[in-house]
Amino acid sequence: MGKMFVGIDLGGTNIKIGLFDAELKLINNTSVATQADMGPDVVIGKMAETVEKLLAEANLPLSDVVAVGIGTPGPAKYSEGVIIKSTNMPTFKNVPICKMLNDKLGKPIVFDNDANVACFGEYAVGAGQGVKDMVFFTLGTGIGGGIISNGELVHGCAENAAELGHMIIYPDGRTCNCGQKGCVEAYASADSTARRATEAVEAGAESSLKKVLDKKGRITSKDIYQHLVEGDSLAKEITDGTAKALAITCINMLHTTEPKRIVFAGGMIAAGDVLLGRIQEYFDEYIWTLKKEPVEICFATLGEDAGIIGAAALAKHNCPA
Repeated sequence: MGKMFVGIDLGGTNIKIGLFDAELKLINNTSVATQADMGPDVVIGKMAETVEKLLAEANLPLSDVVAVGIGTPGPAKYSEGVIIKSTNMPTFKNVPICKMLNDKLGKPIVFDNDANVACFGEYAVGAGQGVKDMVFFTLGTGIGGGIISNGELVHGCAENAAELGHMIIYPDGRTCNCGQKGCVEAYASADSTARRATEAVEAGAESSLKKVLDKKGRITSKDIYQHLVEGDSLAKEITDGTAKALAITCINMLHTTEPKRIVFAGGMIAAGDVLLGRIQEYFDEYIWTLKKEPVEICFATLGEDAGIIGAAALAKHNCPA
């Protein structure tokens, strides 16, 4: 088989692990429960055991593995391989995850933020292929991000750069979970999009979404896009608000890093062209007229495997075979 790379996506609920060849083609993968309450020793031990199990199932030796990549939620000190703290894994405090996994597998461990890892996966083999400068957004419960500049991830002085969801686009606007006011996350994440619709219905706006709220007790972003297709005016208004916030953010990132491509990932991209098309329209409306910008705005292509693919890609990038 030759040289291989392992990609690990460590989440609060599940650990996803993939084994990849030198061309980053998936050999096999699996997912196991994290059981974070058992503590770092147990979780990291499970990671090592699962890697060895995947190799055994593929009848491949550990000696063929060049390096292992890991993506986790921050904050962390990535250059030191230490998880500082994790809201999803409260027992993980100042955990030297790279050293601990290296002690068990004897392989170089490459470690980064989960959004950065997904970003690098799209850059390496997904929607960002063929460019050197890219901006990446994940649209989920919140908004995460990553920035590729001249082929490298941007980390910043304290290694936690690219918190793109917390760019303020509307000063003194809606309160974000981070404590700031007016963050793009407070307008355009899946949760905040749903929240704005719920608030409007509760305030008396006429909408077919009221039946959803009455029946289920909540409105999701998926509900909004379904009702948009059916012609609901409130669903259109809410979608327009989300698209406008994202378009403004794209323009800000264009003027900051000048990417060739801006890539959106996460559950909300299931909305398809009704969302992407409106983002592009608002972008074209608000962007300057000094010159034509060649930036491309598109959706990610790797789906739920972006974490393990990106972790393996980052391992290969830092520890080439």
